[in-house]
Amino acid sequence: MTTAATPPLRGVDFTSRPTPRKPVTLAEGRLIGDVLRLERLRALPDEAAFAASLREPGPWLGGFDLPFGLPRELVTALGWPATWHDLIAHYRTLDRAEIRATFAAFCNARPAGAKFAHRACDRPAGSSPSMKWVNPPVAFMLHAGVPALLDAGCTLPGFHAGDPTRTALEAYPGLLARELLGARSYKSDDRARQTPERLLARRDLVDALEQGRTRLGLRLKLTVAQHDTLVADASGDRLDAVLCLVQTAWASRQPRHGWPAQVDGVEGWILTA
Repeated sequence: MTTAATPPLRGVDFTSRPTPRKPVTLAEGRLIGDVLRLERLRALPDEAAFAASLREPGPWLGGFDLPFGLPRELVTALGWPATWHDLIAHYRTLDRAEIRATFAAFCNARPAGAKFAHRACDRPAGSSPSMKWVNPPVAFMLHAGVPALLDAGCTLPGFHAGDPTRTALEAYPGLLARELLGARSYKSDDRARQTPERLLARRDLVDALEQGRTRLGLRLKLTVAQHDTLVADASGDRLDAVLCLVQTAWASRQPRHGWPAQVDGVEGWILTA
């Protein structure tokens, strides 16, 4: 077992419209051996704070809970640019109403049960299609997040070569949460749904991460205060950021960050899928 520390690691629970009440949440940590130590949790209450965090000097490797690409099937059907840089340049010129209308028209023309186009990584990850505009609005998360990463000069492996000391990858906390909890829900932004059952699920999830009971083979090291903070956060935002951090820690030691040998250059890949 290696005991060398990795560069500083980040996990980011993203929202396309951050506010002080619902900020972007950033978890920072460091991996030594097989132990991932959570060093800090930060709330980024607006787009400017998020952009500033991306420009903080490296080295750092971050896993971001937002899609970095669109389904190839969708892009081809719409006649949009077939290379990632040109596609993102086009996508960022659209407003959210245009995105919603375009994607809704695409879905309305398709049969029931096959409304959305999916990326190759969506089904193994269990993630929502990146063209979905509601519950969760991941299409808008891509629209807000990827241009911010590019404007900050970050490197997005497989997509864009920027500053090699500030590297961003696509993470998805639900993948790791389902491995440990199955179908149990552990969070809700709706106060009426913040139940004792979800509190217990968060406690079980945090305990499993601390004990290293995942296929990633890493143990999360928390202080008592950090443990209590993660369990108490009924929205799950802090816990989701930590789940992204764990995925990023695993990826930091994998060839190609754990990506398969063949990945579609428009779609990308989700860590640990």
